[in-house]
Amino acid sequence: MKLDPTEMTPVVNRLKRARGQLDGVLRMLEEGRDCEDVVTQLAAVSKALDRAGFAIVATGLQQCLTNGDDVDSLDVKKMEKLFLSLA
Repeated sequence: MKLDPTEMTPVVNRLKRARGQLDGVLRMLEEGRDCEDVVTQLAAVSKALDRAGFAIVATGLQQCLTNGDDVDSLDVKKMEKLFLSLA
Protein backbone atom coordinates (compact mmCIF):
# COMPACT_ATOMS: atom_id res chain seq x y z
CA MET A 1 0.00 0.00 0.00
CA LYS A 2 1.25 3.46 -0.88
CA LEU A 3 0.54 6.55 1.16
CA ASP A 4 -1.17 9.50 -0.50
CA PRO A 5 1.36 12.36 -0.62
CA THR A 6 -1.36 14.97 -0.07
CA GLU A 7 -2.42 13.25 3.15
CA MET A 8 1.20 13.13 4.25
CA THR A 9 1.73 16.91 3.98
CA PRO A 10 1.12 17.52 7.72
CA VAL A 11 3.46 14.63 8.56
CA VAL A 12 6.17 15.98 6.26
CA ASN A 13 5.79 19.40 7.88
CA ARG A 14 6.05 17.87 11.34
CA LEU A 15 9.20 16.00 10.35
CA LYS A 16 10.75 19.16 8.92
CA ARG A 17 10.05 20.94 12.22
CA ALA A 18 11.62 18.01 14.08
CA ARG A 19 14.67 18.25 11.84
CA GLY A 20 14.96 21.93 12.77
CA GLN A 21 14.62 21.08 16.43
CA LEU A 22 17.32 18.42 16.10
CA ASP A 23 19.62 20.95 14.44
CA GLY A 24 18.94 23.18 17.45
CA VAL A 25 19.90 20.38 19.83
CA LEU A 26 23.17 19.88 17.97
CA ARG A 27 23.93 23.60 18.18
CA MET A 28 23.14 23.58 21.88
CA LEU A 29 25.59 20.72 22.44
CA GLU A 30 28.29 22.42 20.39
CA GLU A 31 27.79 25.62 22.39
CA GLY A 32 27.99 23.77 25.71
CA ARG A 33 24.47 24.70 26.76
CA ASP A 34 22.85 23.55 29.99
CA CYS A 35 22.10 19.83 30.15
CA GLU A 36 18.49 20.36 31.22
CA ASP A 37 17.79 22.61 28.22
CA VAL A 38 19.36 20.10 25.83
CA VAL A 39 17.39 17.18 27.25
CA THR A 40 14.15 19.18 27.11
CA GLN A 41 14.69 19.97 23.43
CA LEU A 42 15.72 16.39 22.69
CA ALA A 43 12.50 15.14 24.30
CA ALA A 44 10.53 17.51 22.06
CA VAL A 45 12.28 16.09 18.98
CA SER A 46 11.52 12.56 20.12
CA LYS A 47 7.83 13.34 20.66
CA ALA A 48 7.58 14.98 17.25
CA LEU A 49 9.10 11.91 15.59
CA ASP A 50 6.78 9.60 17.52
CA ARG A 51 3.72 11.62 16.49
CA ALA A 52 4.82 11.58 12.86
CA GLY A 53 5.31 7.82 12.96
CA PHE A 54 1.92 7.21 14.52
CA ALA A 55 0.28 9.51 11.97
CA ILE A 56 1.86 7.55 9.13
CA VAL A 57 0.74 4.19 10.53
CA ALA A 58 -2.75 5.49 11.35
CA THR A 59 -3.17 6.96 7.86
CA GLY A 60 -2.07 3.68 6.31
CA LEU A 61 -4.54 1.76 8.44
CA GLN A 62 -7.32 4.20 7.58
CA GLN A 63 -6.58 3.82 3.87
CA CYS A 64 -6.75 0.05 4.19
CA LEU A 65 -10.13 0.24 5.86
CA THR A 66 -11.70 2.93 3.65
CA ASN A 67 -10.49 1.74 0.26
CA GLY A 68 -12.97 -1.08 0.32
CA ASP A 69 -10.33 -3.65 1.14
CA ASP A 70 -11.62 -6.67 2.94
CA VAL A 71 -10.83 -6.16 6.62
CA ASP A 72 -9.98 -9.85 6.83
CA SER A 73 -7.18 -9.29 4.33
CA LEU A 74 -5.67 -6.54 6.51
CA ASP A 75 -2.45 -7.87 7.95
CA VAL A 76 -3.22 -7.21 11.61
CA LYS A 77 0.07 -8.64 12.80
CA LYS A 78 1.98 -6.36 10.44
CA MET A 79 0.07 -3.28 11.63
CA GLU A 80 0.60 -4.32 15.25
CA LYS A 81 4.32 -4.69 14.61
CA LEU A 82 4.46 -1.21 13.05
CA PHE A 83 2.68 0.35 16.02
CA LEU A 84 4.89 -1.47 18.52
CA SER A 85 8.03 -0.44 16.68
CA LEU A 86 7.16 3.13 17.61
CA ALA A 87 6.63 2.35 21.29
